[in-house]
Amino acid sequence: MCSVVGIYGNENASKLCFYSLFSMQHRGQEAAGISSNENGKIKTVKDRGLVTQIFKEEHFKILKGDTAIGHTRYSTAGDDSILDAQPVFARYGLGEISIVHNGNLVNAKEIRKDLTKKGAIFQTNMDTENIIHLIAKNYQKDTLKERIIDAVKKIKGAFSLIVMSRSKMFAIRDPFGFRPLSIGKIKNGGYIVASETCAFELVGAEFIRDVKPGEMITFENGEFKSEMIFNPTPKQCIFEYIYFARPDSNVFGKNVYSTRKQMGRELALELPVDADIVIPVPDSGVAAALGYAQESKIPFEMAIMRNHYVGRTFIEPTQEIRNLKVKMKLSPIKHKIKDKKVVVIDDSIVRGTTSRRIVRMLRDAGAKEVHMRIASPATTGPCYYGVDTPTKEELIASKMSVDEICNYIEADTLAYLSINGIIKAIKDKKENYCFACFDGNYPVL
Repeated sequence: MCSVVGIYGNENASKLCFYSLFSMQHRGQEAAGISSNENGKIKTVKDRGLVTQIFKEEHFKILKGDTAIGHTRYSTAGDDSILDAQPVFARYGLGEISIVHNGNLVNAKEIRKDLTKKGAIFQTNMDTENIIHLIAKNYQKDTLKERIIDAVKKIKGAFSLIVMSRSKMFAIRDPFGFRPLSIGKIKNGGYIVASETCAFELVGAEFIRDVKPGEMITFENGEFKSEMIFNPTPKQCIFEYIYFARPDSNVFGKNVYSTRKQMGRELALELPVDADIVIPVPDSGVAAALGYAQESKIPFEMAIMRNHYVGRTFIEPTQEIRNLKVKMKLSPIKHKIKDKKVVVIDDSIVRGTTSRRIVRMLRDAGAKEVHMRIASPATTGPCYYGVDTPTKEELIASKMSVDEICNYIEADTLAYLSINGIIKAIKDKKENYCFACFDGNYPVL
């Protein structure tokens, strides 16, 4: 999971990119980068680390111009994140180009193999570099717009793309609309396109609308134009609501906080339990726990404290680091827990190791009973569309029953929200969303 942002038509484009990436840091903490365009000349700064660690005031003397694009990244273990950091920049027959991409291409290996046979030389392991080569080597089309359209029609999978050229900026969303992408109007001039609307408030932008699945937006001559380049078949990622998006964002037309809170209400209706207090796993379980507490009339307590200087554990590249960060991140308030029957609310269970550590922590703090309730269905399959879900073999729910998982994490009871409960919470049609990590129905492979 990554974040992308594009700023068009504002003299402080690169700084607005920086602030936008900062607001979306939760989507990737391993590397970040910004490309800016000044008078047709593109400059790029990118590195490993957090946005605030990478960008210094001297960088904005380099990143001049009224158009800029940016990216934050998280990766799998073993990748060299500086080589694979974005934006991806290239010089080619039509000039200079820079691209940022959120998503994952399911036919990337086939495309790369074919391009390599035709003489393409790759510098990274990223899917995004395929798109650069498809654009650069398309000698049949005379304009960048035509080349982009040809390129995205050859790729399959999830892509929310922003492409910056010497004079234009393009935003494209795959026909399934797996990953969010929204357009805003900046109050002091220009436009913003970003993965999440939480970026808009920080830079003083007003939400206009989402980029539609299958749509290309072209920013040129101070305005933007729309063109549908695919027939839309929406399959938006339900995990954006469950975990990834920031609570104050609106994604896929709905507020994330309100949606998560309603998931908690549905969880209480489906899976009640006799308990003294409701405790969220911070921060991912807070909204759902509030909903659960309000629906069940069980008191809500923030009885687990989080150290916010520790990043998100799910997106750390190795299990060893994840285990260490759980210890560093979470700490119980013992007098709130001692001799209590506790309902613990979390957004999901992936490998199960974090949940087991949390249950042990609560028992060590004196909990009489620990009941785990999960505000999503059991994750049984990997994601091929831009979420670095582990392999099927690593997913605990793919090889254990609910009772077996309950025993493994050492809880008194364990239960998951149903897919039907999710649908009730989001108040939308199931067919508009991808539930593949829960039900195995992959829209494209």
